This record gives sequence, structure tokens and C-alpha cells, in this order.
Amino acid sequence: MILLVKAFILGIVEGLTEFLPVSSTGHLIIVGDLLNFKGAYATMFEVAIQLGAILAIVYYYREKIWDSLKNLAPNKWGFRLWFKIVVAFIPSAILGLLLNDYIDKHLFSSFTVSIALIIGAIMMLIVENAFSNYKIDDMDKVSTKKSFWIGVAQCMSLFPGMSRSASTIMGGMMVGLSVKAAAEFSFFLAIPTMLGATVVSLHKGIASMTALEWEALAVGFIMSFIVALIVVDKFLSYLKSHPLRPFAYYRLIVGIIMIGLVLTKIVK
Repeated sequence: MILLVKAFILGIVEGLTEFLPVSSTGHLIIVGDLLNFKGAYATMFEVAIQLGAILAIVYYYREKIWDSLKNLAPNKWGFRLWFKIVVAFIPSAILGLLLNDYIDKHLFSSFTVSIALIIGAIMMLIVENAFSNYKIDDMDKVSTKKSFWIGVAQCMSLFPGMSRSASTIMGGMMVGLSVKAAAEFSFFLAIPTMLGATVVSLHKGIASMTALEWEALAVGFIMSFIVALIVVDKFLSYLKSHPLRPFAYYRLIVGIIMIGLVLTKIVK
């Protein structure tokens, strides 16, 4: 029963933070530490429940996705859209496969997440200040070359706490996208990226899962889907007329507090 309660809480955390530039993985690690939710299953769980958030994106953009799939013939807009998404996906896919075991073993801790939250916050403030004069306000107008560089920026998110959303939004802004267009591109790029990470994670831990652990995974999945669906709509509405700075300040505050907790050995 306690495991299900923890899964419920972590599902909400995942849904709240996955598509905001604050690092869902980082928050799951921090909250997992506070809930004493650790170990191989916890690491797998924190990655696998991202599938719920992925499906929230698929549902939210269901009309555009369906229309794109009906236009997958070469030179049609659907083909161009998914080709650019695949191009952006490749850098982190290659680097992630090479570094996955090292990241799981050495970087999943509250201390490393805290450092990444602070570094990412500083980078967000710099990027928003330096690249505010955008030229592209529609994700469909992103070139293949710019898509690749957004994918390179996404590689920063392999370090837990940097945030996949923050990394790709910053990458988009640096190649000339508005914050809203960069966020939408980030959402679509999340589909293959997070699906791939979930498959790899489940493959590593699925054989040893108990019935209760499957139930906990289902609870986390459902909660992440419901909450992420709400958050995506609110976040896009917010970006129409607001900056990213509040998220950067939030990251700074959480990062500093967590370093203090680590130093006092409240969390590890």
C-alpha cells in the first residue's frame, strides 16, 4: 500500500514537471529521496512513467499528429515534420545508448541534480536575454539543420536535472525560434525520445517486477498522463505572453535548498 501511495505522488510530480523547463527526472530523484524511494526499481519507475506524459502529448496534439500521418508521402508536410523530429532525435539517442549505464550508476543523486538545476537556470537566463529576437514563430517552419542543432542541445538533458524541456527550448531559441514554437517542437521531439528511454528502462527491469510493482507503475502512469495533459495546455498559454525567467528562478531556489539538505545529510 505504501508503494502505491509513493507511486501516486511521483506520478503527479512527473506530470507537473515533464514539460516544464524544471527537470522531471531531477524532481523525481529529489522527491524519491524524500520518500525513501530508491534502488533499481525506483530508477526504472522514474523513467517508465514518462510514457504517461508522452501519451498526454499524443492526445493533446492528436488532430495534428493524425493529419501528419495522413501526409507522410515524401515532400508532404507530415513527412517533413517527422523527418526533422527524427534528425533531432538522433544525437541524444546515440549519446544516451553510449552513456546510459554510466548515467544510471553515477548521476542519479540529489546532489548532482541540484548542481544541474542551478547550471541550467543560469543558462536559461543567459539564453533568454541573448536570443529574444526570434524569427520563427511556427515549429513547422524549422529547417532540418536547425532541427539537428536542437537535437544536439537536447543532449544536455542526459545529465539528470538539466531538463529535456529546458535543453530543447534553449536550443530552439538559439537557432531563432520563439519560446512557444521551441516548446512545441520540444513536445513533439519528446515522443521518440521518451518512448526510447522508456523501452530501454523497461527492458532492463521488467523481468524482475512483482505484481505490486506493476500496480505501482500503472498508478504512476495514469497520474502522469492526467496531470501532464493539464500542464501542457496551461504552459503553452503562459508562454504566449510570459518569459521563462520564473522557471529559472525556481530552479535556482530548489537547487540551493537541495544542496543545503545534502550537506546536512537529510537527503543523499
